[in-house]
Amino acid sequence: MKRSYYIVALIMLTFFVISFITNIIGPLSPAFVNDFHLSKTLAAVIPFAFFIAYGIMSIPTSMLVQKYNEKKIMVAAFVVAFIGSLLIAIFPNYLTVVLSLFLIGCGMAMLQVVINPLLRVAGGEENYASTSVLAQLIFGGASFISPLVYSYLVLNLQSHQQNQVKSVFQSIVPGNMTWISLYWLFTVISLAMFIIMLLSKFPVVELKSDEKAGPWSTHVNLFKKRVVVLFFIGLFCYVGTEQGVSFWMPQFLKGYFHYNPETVGAADVANFWGLMTVGGILGLILLKVMDSRKLLILFGIPALVALTLGLFGSATVSLYSFPIVGFFMSVMYPIVFSLALSSVSEDHGSFAGILVTGIIGGAVVQLLIGALGDAFGLRAGMLVLYLTMGYIVSIGIWARPIVKNETVPLNAKISGYIGLMVAEIFIAVIFTHDHLDQLFTLSFWATYPKYIILGGVGGFCIPYAIAYLLLRNRRTNQTIH
Repeated sequence: MKRSYYIVALIMLTFFVISFITNIIGPLSPAFVNDFHLSKTLAAVIPFAFFIAYGIMSIPTSMLVQKYNEKKIMVAAFVVAFIGSLLIAIFPNYLTVVLSLFLIGCGMAMLQVVINPLLRVAGGEENYASTSVLAQLIFGGASFISPLVYSYLVLNLQSHQQNQVKSVFQSIVPGNMTWISLYWLFTVISLAMFIIMLLSKFPVVELKSDEKAGPWSTHVNLFKKRVVVLFFIGLFCYVGTEQGVSFWMPQFLKGYFHYNPETVGAADVANFWGLMTVGGILGLILLKVMDSRKLLILFGIPALVALTLGLFGSATVSLYSFPIVGFFMSVMYPIVFSLALSSVSEDHGSFAGILVTGIIGGAVVQLLIGALGDAFGLRAGMLVLYLTMGYIVSIGIWARPIVKNETVPLNAKISGYIGLMVAEIFIAVIFTHDHLDQLFTLSFWATYPKYIILGGVGGFCIPYAIAYLLLRNRRTNQTIH
């Protein structure tokens, strides 16, 4: 069919809205705890309600979308999100928050199921890889912006001076619950998206036979396969880890180091998603020249190190380390998902539905952290993330995909590692001058994280890419002759 740039733009806007609404739950967690006087276990029920909706709605929606068209599903999704947002805004109490986030989660799950195949059709199948990358970057950008918008609204509402934000929200937002302004904003956004969807003309999406969701019996038969269960656990662990860090991060920084969750905590969550976006760009480059399983391990081990520094480091080290976890987690979701689909030869549509259902990990892991946090302290509760992240890294060892991505000669990899070491030594000399002993202190690594990361990325990628291209051209010339 003819490409529709309008529908592609609409899908990108939908990705932005999904992320903007979804990934604010973490920065809001201290406000929920404080305003509703919650234990950590009860606080964990809030993200549980949101993410369990994915487990309930994903597979049924994939079946419904074949009976009804995509437009009807998306319109219905924003109606559900509108109702959920309005409930919180009007009746801000613990029970309505749990119910409302479940409704919003249902709406977001419905959208997630619909927009990926719609993007393939509207943007052209030949452009699907590039448009998917763009969608992920927009998703990450919205996750970065959302906590900053929250801080902006709260600071202006708490200001003693009259301003535009106060004039808009003052009559509808309680003075002691300024975070509710965010759900009034979500209500308006959901209503606007509902109207836009209603007025838009959608193309007909024709799924390939392998993309269609089969009956329940197909899903049951797939779940009998060991590889399907293993990768379902992988997606379960990924979302559990991602949300486990982003949701509990502000509460951890507040509880152990007394950082303001509405400003410093929210900014740290924004940096987590921002660095995840930057890492995703790097990951896309590396996936072109590196075995995805090795890349999963290469990023997974530093992620575990950053998590350790976040949990056990000083206030400054912890503040910088948690966002760095996001940088190294950036490649995990796309790699695990692609390895999963590459490990089975049929029923990819049903398998994808099963994998998306693994998003319930964001619900279950939070409950587990919350319960352990009440019993032993939040730091002890977050140790669960070693198990979930460790499982993700293990996939790089045991995965056996039917189709592998391209690998490169050993010489290119060695060039990259040498470049990485040279770059880091160069950075260390610049910033420590004649005090090289500072290199072995945590304060150095906490003070200059962006230079260390960017320098390492450049130091590895540039010689790696040059060596790879030279070696590939040499092999091509040898083949021709």
